[in-house]
Amino acid sequence: MLDEIVSKAPLFLLVSARCAALLFTLPLFSMRTVPKAAKIALAGYMAFFLMGSADYSAYGAVLSVEDGAFSLYYIMLLAGEALIGVIIGFFVSMIFAAFSTAGQFFAFQMGFSAASAYDALSQVENPLMGQYLNLIAMLVFMQTQWFQKLFLKGLAGSLTSLNVFELVSGRERLVSFLLKGLSNLFADALLIALPIMGTLLLITVCTGLLSKAAPQMNLLSEGFPIMILLAFLIIWLLFPSLCDFFIESFSTGIDELMQVISDIGGGSQ
Repeated sequence: MLDEIVSKAPLFLLVSARCAALLFTLPLFSMRTVPKAAKIALAGYMAFFLMGSADYSAYGAVLSVEDGAFSLYYIMLLAGEALIGVIIGFFVSMIFAAFSTAGQFFAFQMGFSAASAYDALSQVENPLMGQYLNLIAMLVFMQTQWFQKLFLKGLAGSLTSLNVFELVSGRERLVSFLLKGLSNLFADALLIALPIMGTLLLITVCTGLLSKAAPQMNLLSEGFPIMILLAFLIIWLLFPSLCDFFIESFSTGIDELMQVISDIGGGSQ
């Protein structure tokens, strides 16, 4: 193993740069609680097994030179490979951000907007409901083996169809794809939160009308526990549909990512 790595060190470093960048930006692996040594070791193992399937024939002019691995061109290739890994990890993070944003949408109406804490998955301060949906999405992601599909299908597919030169030539297509992903993020978040937001809005309106008719009942202060219980009841009733929506989001997102990578790689050949 070590002899093969040493003999193909320039190629191994290029694949390692893409794998390491993906791991450092991917949800769950990007958490600070995961040791950096474990991330680097996992990236090294991934690079060793994926090195044989990588198509870096476009880099032949640099890798074939005796001192090519010590040139500025090689350093730029390393940076480009890391950028490809960051783009893949960033897109997967956008899929998870939709679930976290959905929790933020209806957390205010539930009365949980002030109950914010540091979310280790998204690495930002997030309301409790955003963290709850984020954890459920991560469990579904692992249970349905999307981590394996992402590495075996997404990362391995990008190694065979996309290199730095093709990324530069297809940058406009990639930028438009990422902007479309950001717009889909808010659309998916609103689609998840809309049933809960609509129900809580109706309860708030009814509570306001009743408190206006009978002020001595003080329904506004009593309505918060009712809204919290009802919101959790709606989440419990919609839980199977939410899991199906999470799986569909992962499938659609990764398929679109692979399609864009294939289009950029094939369009520049």
